[in-house]
Amino acid sequence: MKYNTRNIGIIAHVDAGKTTLTERLLYYTGMIHKIGNVDDGNTTMDKDIQEKNRGITISSAAISTQWKKDQNVFNINIIDTPGHIDFAVEVERSLRVLDSVVAVFCASSGVQPQTENVWFQAEKHGISKICFINKMDRIGADFFAVLNEIKTKLNAIPLALQIPMGSEDNFEGVIDLIKQKALYWIDENGETIVEKEIPESYQSEANDWRIKLMETLAEFDEKFFEYFLDSETHISEEMIIEAIQRTCQSRSIVPVLCGSAFKNKGVQPLLDAIVNYFPAPNQLPFVKANDAKTEGTIELQRNKEETFSGLVFKVVIDKHMGKLAMLRIYSGKIKSGDTIQNVRTGESFRISRILQMQSDKTLTIEEGKAGDIVALTGIKDAKTGDSLSSIERPVLLESITIPAPVIRVSIEPKTNADEKYFGLVLAKIQEEDPSLVVERDRQTGETLLSGLGELHLEVTLEKIRLNHGIEINQGKPKVSYREILTETRRHREKLSKQNGGSGQFADITFEIGPREDNEIGLKFINQIKGGVIPNEFISSIEKGFREAMENGALSGNPLESMKVTLLDGSTHSNDSHALDFEIAARDGFREIAKSCKPKLLEPIMQVEIQSIEEYTGVVTADINKRRGIITSIDEKSGRKIFAAEIPLASTFGYISDLRTLTSGRASISMKLSHYALVPDLIANTLIT
Repeated sequence: MKYNTRNIGIIAHVDAGKTTLTERLLYYTGMIHKIGNVDDGNTTMDKDIQEKNRGITISSAAISTQWKKDQNVFNINIIDTPGHIDFAVEVERSLRVLDSVVAVFCASSGVQPQTENVWFQAEKHGISKICFINKMDRIGADFFAVLNEIKTKLNAIPLALQIPMGSEDNFEGVIDLIKQKALYWIDENGETIVEKEIPESYQSEANDWRIKLMETLAEFDEKFFEYFLDSETHISEEMIIEAIQRTCQSRSIVPVLCGSAFKNKGVQPLLDAIVNYFPAPNQLPFVKANDAKTEGTIELQRNKEETFSGLVFKVVIDKHMGKLAMLRIYSGKIKSGDTIQNVRTGESFRISRILQMQSDKTLTIEEGKAGDIVALTGIKDAKTGDSLSSIERPVLLESITIPAPVIRVSIEPKTNADEKYFGLVLAKIQEEDPSLVVERDRQTGETLLSGLGELHLEVTLEKIRLNHGIEINQGKPKVSYREILTETRRHREKLSKQNGGSGQFADITFEIGPREDNEIGLKFINQIKGGVIPNEFISSIEKGFREAMENGALSGNPLESMKVTLLDGSTHSNDSHALDFEIAARDGFREIAKSCKPKLLEPIMQVEIQSIEEYTGVVTADINKRRGIITSIDEKSGRKIFAAEIPLASTFGYISDLRTLTSGRASISMKLSHYALVPDLIANTLIT
């Protein structure tokens, strides 16, 4: 059976023209009948109010469309992803379920920092890529310079399938090196393509690039190498197309096309390239999964006869349809009315509807099969990264990595009237974006919102305001500090109360101090002998200490780790209860922890900065200024890569500061590395 499905993503740096290109792809495939523009705020993919206002894509929109080629109809599922680093989770979860990506480059800006980040994210997932060099009509457009940057900065082997005729205001069309024809777009909407002979002035350049195309294919494809060497063989267009298909799918080369999406030039050949060169789901290797019962590794075939398995890559809450689970089906098939299982929760549920997403519209379909990207209704507890499978054979697919949040702010609704909806709205946005964490500060009672960066939180708060009508007061960004005990002390805690009838009694002697094994959490050692404290109370004592760790003696921050050895104690035959021992443990901790010389720990971020040689000095000086330690400086594809450890407290505003310092020529990515002692000088200012 031939699968005419392609699951593709569109990745790029902010402002390379991704959304405009997607808009054109939808127009030429007949999905939309009027072309939208980002500048006019009327694009199909950016439906969110903020996306229109900011001109950026925040949540990855999914859409299904069809492209007819040579009597075949191809179903193309497109996911348009954000280009901004704060939305890395959106890109990550899209790449996890895609088979291939179109990387869009601006012809004048070339390979930009975030392009590199998403490119290497795509590399990690092992997916095929095609490059589209967009904005050929822009001032400074240089197709060949960008081609070279793809080679040097992205460590890829670019294969030009086209070369442009002219650039900037003189961009006329493209030369198809496979067909050896010049292509012109003659009407305003770019629907009519005229094929002509290659103009004389481009003849020799086109010949050179065609030879280069065949030499590159011969180098990376054995079959083509044989044709190329055999002087008797006439190399046909089919031979070239098949060789490009093989090398693109094995990821040894990256086909490159060009055009101007805004001027409606070059889009149809890109659609042809997508269906010609990208793999169909059944052409990919078997799906690796874990059998939920035996925990052994299994391989599933990507066809509809196999047992059903799928991965929830996004949860969307729709005003009209409620909760939608966006699902990539890897194997088997599902019909509405089928009962399937969420492997994480172990719960079974009945599928009420299967929907095909068409950006903001939906189409109800009867069946979803291997390779499809669909949305399901009626799934209560689905979370990003959940595996859904048949009840007979529950399988766990590799989940989606969600980075830990690095920044938090305190938030509250401006009016009391919004108070009752506030919690519901926060629960809703957390379901949609798993990289957000909402918690309550035990000391102050404040609601804290944590996220991946300042823009991430800003967009989230704006979303609450615009989509839910709740105005919010917010505090300054905060760091999550922790505490640690540095000395061991011995203590006896006795609780004895009579309050008429049954009293309260607990008596414990324990040693408390730091762990020696550098592990996190509570290490609890029970050394009670002769049953002086009955076993049923021991777990309550441990629970009391575990709860006490949530509020340290120094600044009320949680303890990173602690060791408690229970040495001795006594009970009362009538007055001792489990809760009394829990209270004694909590009181004992509060009483003695201060004398164990507690110290403050701060989160240290592992920071990677990519820049160019000339900014090495300023980047290094800035890291030092932020109390950072450079762990390595490497060079990759002509870029300097700094790895450093920097306290989180010193990273607020870092992205914009770095942009200013390096004229936008540096990119930064951060993730939590570990907690380390805060220098005394700084700790004194933090502890009040």
